[in-house]
Amino acid sequence: MAEEKKSNAAPTKAVTAVKKDDAKPGFFQRIGKWFREMKSELKKVIWPTRKALVQNSLISVGVMLVSAVVLWGFDRLAEMLVRVLFMLAG
Repeated sequence: MAEEKKSNAAPTKAVTAVKKDDAKPGFFQRIGKWFREMKSELKKVIWPTRKALVQNSLISVGVMLVSAVVLWGFDRLAEMLVRVLFMLAG
C-alpha cells in the first residue's frame, strides 16, 4: 500500500527583485518635501480665535506681573535683612 504524497502548498511564483535606489534625495528636494509636510501639518492645527488669543495673552501678562511684584517684594525684604545684619555686625 503505497501512499501518495499530497502537496497542499500553492505553486510558488517567481519573485522579481526590485532594485532599491539608496541614493539620498538632493538638498532642494529635501527642503521642498519639508515645506510640503509642514504645510500639511499646519492645516491640522486648530488655531485660537481672536477672543481666546487676547484672553490667554492677558492672563499670561497678569501672571507675569504678579510674579514680578512677588519677586520684587522678596528682594526688598532680603535687602532690608542684609542691611540690618550689617548694622548689627558692623
